[in-house]
Amino acid sequence: MSDDYDPYAPRKPARERPGAKLKSEDDEASGPQTIAAGQLRAFIERIERVDEDIAAFQDDRKEIFGEAKAMGFDCKAIRALVRLRKKDQAERQEEEAILDLYKAAPGMA
Repeated sequence: MSDDYDPYAPRKPARERPGAKLKSEDDEASGPQTIAAGQLRAFIERIERVDEDIAAFQDDRKEIFGEAKAMGFDCKAIRALVRLRKKDQAERQEEEAILDLYKAAPGMA
């Protein structure tokens, strides 16, 4: 440890993210509570923006499924294919093998 270290000295302010605004101009008080409130407000606003983006993407997805249905495609099958494409080949093969085994038991295969 260095000799100039003082554990009772106030800490330096936390680094800000580029473009993040922690304190608004209308904040009259200063100090840790104001900084924490500003950080909390920034997190909440970012979450709200992401929620808006998610809602927009969900609307787009719904439109795509509507277009596919209008063209005569089975949306349930499309959803199954999308779900399968998210998995790697080994995981798909394992699930298919288990399903085949389970279908054979009651005589469905």
